[in-house]
Amino acid sequence: MIKRLIVIAITIISSCSFAQQGTASPYSFYGIGSLKFKGTVENRSMGGISVYLDSIHVNLNNPASYVSKNVDAYPFDGESRPVKFTVAGTVSEVRLKGDNSDVKTNSATFDYLALSVPLGRKFGFGFGLLPYTAVGYKIDDINDDGDLIYRFNGEGGTNRVFAGFGYQLSKSLGIGVDFNYNFGTIQNSALAFEYTPEGELVQYQTRQNTRSDVSGLNLNFGLSFKTMLNSKLELSTTATYAPESELTSNNERSFSTLLFDSFTGNELIRNTLDDDLESQGLKQTKITIPSRMSIGAGIGRPQKWFVGGEYTYRNTSNFSNPIFGSDISSYENSSRIAVGGFYIPNYDAFSGYFKRVVYRAGVNFANTGLVIKDESIKEFGISFGLGLPVGDRSLFSNANLGIELGQRGTTNENLIQENFINFNVSLSLNSRWFQQRKYN
Repeated sequence: MIKRLIVIAITIISSCSFAQQGTASPYSFYGIGSLKFKGTVENRSMGGISVYLDSIHVNLNNPASYVSKNVDAYPFDGESRPVKFTVAGTVSEVRLKGDNSDVKTNSATFDYLALSVPLGRKFGFGFGLLPYTAVGYKIDDINDDGDLIYRFNGEGGTNRVFAGFGYQLSKSLGIGVDFNYNFGTIQNSALAFEYTPEGELVQYQTRQNTRSDVSGLNLNFGLSFKTMLNSKLELSTTATYAPESELTSNNERSFSTLLFDSFTGNELIRNTLDDDLESQGLKQTKITIPSRMSIGAGIGRPQKWFVGGEYTYRNTSNFSNPIFGSDISSYENSSRIAVGGFYIPNYDAFSGYFKRVVYRAGVNFANTGLVIKDESIKEFGISFGLGLPVGDRSLFSNANLGIELGQRGTTNENLIQENFINFNVSLSLNSRWFQQRKYN
């Protein structure tokens, strides 16, 4: 089984690597980029809630998921808990709508690769890799006379390698912690256009180029509580908290003099001078990553249905990036409300494949915390998904398909409104490496 997992992982990662474009969002201009990781495909298909934890899916939002309640209950009937493996990718189509423009872009990305391994009856261990933020934009700032004033370009982002532990304190209560190492490179450029009194472009223009290599550690703590309210209904509650942390940013900045062809948009660099960031105290800076807290609760019938809600709060007003900023942007505290759930007609049906399919749906509303020209950038999304059983029926592996439709931003103040469709696919595969012996 493990050979199959490796082959599948290499195939998906290889295909996504060739298509990897990160993002095409103009809002990735700000901070350290747009947040890429928003949960597993299973979570995202339920509006983004991560309150539901079980013994057959990896939950990358809450490290308490590395252990789970009912380790002796069905579907494993006293056998050892399975090793859980997951890998995912997303294809996105985005329509960028402005007052006088309407453009479509698309991107394909690798989302995550993770493994969760049981350690005895009460411990669990998880580790993996995921792209955390992405930068990818090309923005033209045009004044009221229709003249091009600035052109901004950016690419890159940050990735995250994580390892975590979970511990089952009691039959109902589990805790966990993730140790995250963040790293990546972000490149930004800003080209300022100058005009003669007659309105003609001057011969030479100036472009500022900035590169930041960022790295740093942060923690994520998780808590889960599950209990049966009666013979059929189960209550699930979760909480996570990531304290404020800092990334170290090693920076480079240069200024290029260039010729700009207004007809073709080509830039011909004449010379480039490096800026002395050391004397300005900007050679190495600290990027503040805000704290995050989430709480969730839900109710359902095990292996049948579940509905829940989750609230997430980020102290985004504390975000800072000294090396690259904008006079028209600021940050406020962000929040998100998500509601969703799933339904399974008959999880152990002997006939009728679609009776064992998991049907998921959800909705979410968010204030991203980004403020541009005094406009708070908000986001709304609805999602649907399927969990399709694959492989050995006794291990409950599945392929997950999801679709998200949403809107981000506004056309007020000459800003851009994004209408996006995300197609998500993942494999959630289970394998028993350590099987309990029944006979000596």
